[in-house]
Amino acid sequence: MSQAAVKADLKESLEESPAADTDNEAQQEKMSPKYIFLTIFSCFCPSYPINIVAFVFSMMALHSYNEGDIDGAKKLAHIATLVAIAAIIIGLLIIAVSCIVHFSLHH
Repeated sequence: MSQAAVKADLKESLEESPAADTDNEAQQEKMSPKYIFLTIFSCFCPSYPINIVAFVFSMMALHSYNEGDIDGAKKLAHIATLVAIAAIIIGLLIIAVSCIVHFSLHH
């Protein structure tokens, strides 16, 4: 038997056990979708590669949550939040530098 088949059999046997059902019910907690709104807001800042990465992490967190991986979803959501905040700060710095350069050159 191949290693993949053994892992699949082990996974099926773990999913069918009664203990797995109680763990899934206990783990089903609501995740706050605040990180999604923050990453969408960061997409309006002019730091395009960074805010797209934040949006990808937020979508990965949402997918992990829908798959039932609560801990992984929380970690990805935290990373998405940090990257979105960095994208907003960098975007504000780009806007500030652009305004300073524009108004200092055009008296």
